[in-house]
Amino acid sequence: MTTTFPDVSISTERLVLRPYDDTDIPAHIEMMNDELVVAWTSAPHPYTAAHADAWVHRTAPAERTSGRGLALAVTEFLTQRLVGAVRLRHTDWRARSTEIAYITAPWARGEGYATESVLAVARWLFREQRFERLELRTAAGNTASQQVAQKIGCVSEGVLRNAWIARVQTEDGTWTDTRTDLIVWSLLPEDLEGADDPYAGAQHPSYADYGTYSGYRPARD
Repeated sequence: MTTTFPDVSISTERLVLRPYDDTDIPAHIEMMNDELVVAWTSAPHPYTAAHADAWVHRTAPAERTSGRGLALAVTEFLTQRLVGAVRLRHTDWRARSTEIAYITAPWARGEGYATESVLAVARWLFREQRFERLELRTAAGNTASQQVAQKIGCVSEGVLRNAWIARVQTEDGTWTDTRTDLIVWSLLPEDLEGADDPYAGAQHPSYADYGTYSGYRPARD
């Protein structure tokens, strides 16, 4: 039984989801230091070039080769600029189930990129990888991430009380931890029939073998 994801690139009408490479590092650092990303993820802050280098060259590739999941840079098809990230994690190969997290860069918000990229990954998982369950967990206060889950047809399964540590910025500009509930969402293959999909390219994404790769809690759409 296969226990690792392939080295894949997923294309939609507007986006290309692919493994990270060195060209993504400057934009990745900028994205990870955005205030909303700091608030709703557990990424280091401040996020430095050393953190980005470790992510691109070690952590992200190891997610796939270890079988734990898959980390993809979300880039615009026309400009090739990094506009977000999608990560699969906590993969259970026997149950064919995995969890997805996503981030949208501040310069790309309001375009529906998170919805488009997550929907493309979900369809790839169900159609090409024969997965049976995709799970999302959103912080109770992260309404933008919850809207993404709703748009792609996820079902809310319940609340994990006091299960996550978010960050809030104080008046002096420092960050402090605060506990919050997590809303658990799930998507099954049959749920995609009801997905709110305004993107023709995402409806039938294309997949390609990316070749040898050398190269977060969810945030806003």
